[in-house]
Amino acid sequence: MAALEHSRSLLVEAFLFIILSTTAACVVSTATAKSVPLPPLRFKNSNGQFKILQVADMHYANGQSTKCLDVFPSQVATCSDLNTTAFVKRMIKAEQPDLIVFTGDNIFGADTKDPVTSLKASFEPAISAKLPWAAVLGNHDQESILTRKQVMEHIVPMDYTLSKVNPHFHGKKIDGFGNYNLEVKGMKDSELEGKSVLNLYLLDSGDYSTDPKITGYGWIKPSQQAWFKETSAKLQKTYKSKPSEQAESAPALVYFHIPLPEVKIFRDSSIIGIKQEPISCPSYNSGFLKTMVQAEDVKAAFLKFMIRITFKYW
Repeated sequence: MAALEHSRSLLVEAFLFIILSTTAACVVSTATAKSVPLPPLRFKNSNGQFKILQVADMHYANGQSTKCLDVFPSQVATCSDLNTTAFVKRMIKAEQPDLIVFTGDNIFGADTKDPVTSLKASFEPAISAKLPWAAVLGNHDQESILTRKQVMEHIVPMDYTLSKVNPHFHGKKIDGFGNYNLEVKGMKDSELEGKSVLNLYLLDSGDYSTDPKITGYGWIKPSQQAWFKETSAKLQKTYKSKPSEQAESAPALVYFHIPLPEVKIFRDSSIIGIKQEPISCPSYNSGFLKTMVQAEDVKAAFLKFMIRITFKYW
C-alpha cells in the first residue's frame, strides 16, 4: 500500500496524464535514402499552436486480405486493413496535425506476408499527406522475418519521417531500437525562434522480458533512462541560457508503447469509454516513472498497448 500511495503522489507531482487511445484494430526490400528534406518542427505563427496526432496499434498486415477482428458479423466481409488506412486518413483530414506519432504495433508481424510492404502501407496516410511523422515499435512489429533493428532501419529512410534508430551516446550501447528526441521550435520571428520550446522523447519499451527470472512484457532499461536524463538536462540548460534565457524548463512529452506498471493504479479510477480486456504492463518496474518525475520537464506520457480499450484517464 505504501508503494501504491508513493506512485500516486509521483503521478500528481509530474502532471503525468497517461492517455490510452485506440485507433483501430517473405521478401525483404532494401531501404532507400530519404528523398524529402524536412524543415524544423515549429509552433505556428497563425495560432501559436502545435498539434500532434497519436496513432497506435494499427496491427497492419496484408491490406484487403486481412480481415478485421471484433466487428459485427455483417461487417466481416468488407472490413480489412484498408478500413484502418481510411480511418487514419479521416483523422488527419479532421485534425490537420503538425506531427503524427505512431506508438507501436504499427504492423502485426506474425500475420504479414511481406513486412516491408506492410510497413509502407501502415505509414502511407502520413506520407501521402506530406506530414512529418515519427514512430516507435510495439511488441508485435518484429514478429515476422525482420528483427526490431531491421524494422527501424526500414522506417528511418521513409519520406517525411523524423524517426531514428538510436542516438549517439558517448559510444555506449542503448537498449532497444527507436530511442530518440525531437525538438519543436518557437514561432518564426519570435524571440524563441531558435529554441526548442517543446521537447519530445520517443523510446523503445521492448517486446517481452529477456530475463528468465522475469515473465511478461518488456520495459524501459537503465541505458535508455540514462540517455533520457542526460538529454533532458542538456535541453533544459540550453533553454535557460542566453540568448533569450528562460526562467523555467520547456515542457516535454514522452511516447512509448508498453504501459508502465503504475498504470494499474487506475483500475479503481473513473474512466470514460470502453474496457474489454485487462491492462497489460510489465511485471518488473524499472523506475521510469520516477525518472520522468525527477527530470522535472515531463508533463505527459502517451502510450498504447491494450487493443480493445478505448478510454482515457485524467
